[in-house]
Amino acid sequence: MNSSTLRQIWLVIEETQTNILLGFNDAELIQQLLRELENKKFLTSEETSAISAYISSRVPLIRDLALARMA
Repeated sequence: MNSSTLRQIWLVIEETQTNILLGFNDAELIQQLLRELENKKFLTSEETSAISAYISSRVPLIRDLALARMA
C-alpha cells in the first residue's frame, strides 16, 4: 500500500461522522470506510483486501480518535 492510499484512508476517517465511527460494529465500520474510499478512488480487489486488513488492525485507534473529537 502506498503513501497516497494511506493518506486517503485517514482523510476518509477524518471526514466520517463521529457517531458512525463509534456506533457501527467493527465489520460495519470497515465496510462503511471501504465504501467511502471506493467513492473517491477505484480500488482493485487486491487493494480492497489490503485496505480492509489495515483498517481492521486500526479500529481501536480509529475509535480512540473519534472519542477524542467529542472531548
